[in-house]
Amino acid sequence: MGVFFSSIQGILIIIVLIAVGYGLSSLGWFSENSTKLIARLVTQVALPTYMISTITKDFTAKKLVKLLPDLAIPVISMTILIFIALLLVKVLKINPKHKGLFTSMFFNSNTVFVGLPVNMALFGEKSLPYVLVYYMANTTFFWTLGTYLIQWDGEVKGKFKLKTTLKKIFSPPLMGFIIGLILVILHIQLPKFLMSDFEYLGNLTIPLSMIFIGISIYNAGLKNVSFHKDNLAILFGRFLVAPLLMAGLFLFIPNATPLMRQVFIVQAAMPVMTNAPVVAKLYHADSDYAAIMVTETTLLSLIVVPIIMMLIK
Repeated sequence: MGVFFSSIQGILIIIVLIAVGYGLSSLGWFSENSTKLIARLVTQVALPTYMISTITKDFTAKKLVKLLPDLAIPVISMTILIFIALLLVKVLKINPKHKGLFTSMFFNSNTVFVGLPVNMALFGEKSLPYVLVYYMANTTFFWTLGTYLIQWDGEVKGKFKLKTTLKKIFSPPLMGFIIGLILVILHIQLPKFLMSDFEYLGNLTIPLSMIFIGISIYNAGLKNVSFHKDNLAILFGRFLVAPLLMAGLFLFIPNATPLMRQVFIVQAAMPVMTNAPVVAKLYHADSDYAAIMVTETTLLSLIVVPIIMMLIK
């Protein structure tokens, strides 16, 4: 029961921050432009500086290099999830207009806006390297195969552009991670005032991320939440198939640390990526369906995560 209450307290931290975003949004504090501004502040300023600050402060070159082979675990997991999703599309006769979007949302998870704060609340800063490893695999999959699949559903078929795709993959958060990695490996120490600035800016990551999620939930509208076949199948994938598959993979990795196993399972069970509705809208796919699934999975994750924590600890 101690694990359960510990998990509940960690999730309550997240719920309160989400509620602040939702409540302020209901009072009309945020326009569409201000919501975009918060997202940009998190992804382009707060999160990159958070990566640099934390990595250079808490990790050694040996420890970071040792983490890179662990990328194979989320890569294998997401590859298997893709095939399961494509199978379910046929077996469950998923709406043809949702085929690509369904598959993309089935295997990709929200590793930054929700995954990072949840893992930090549950496990502390020691979880960060494993969060980053999963994030690297997840963001690469989403901006390549995930985006391509969403284009299947669109009225306007997008073309694959290597330059654009690489720009999305090597996003500011990932570049912050890479810069932090380089600084540690080369034993480069930045001036103290600069590191303090990075730390202050990085501390904005978690509260702004959660406020953004609260705003997104309000904008999507709780009244639009429904549990049709296409929706239930995504919930099944995000909260049952993905974490069970990840747990199953660790049966073949006896030397894995308990913390890595816990973080990867939690990351696998995170909600649908907040980028999914944006990409769907860009290619004229069903962005409303994507937005509703972001809302449903985000809300249900607040119940699912404590249960998962009880099972894996």
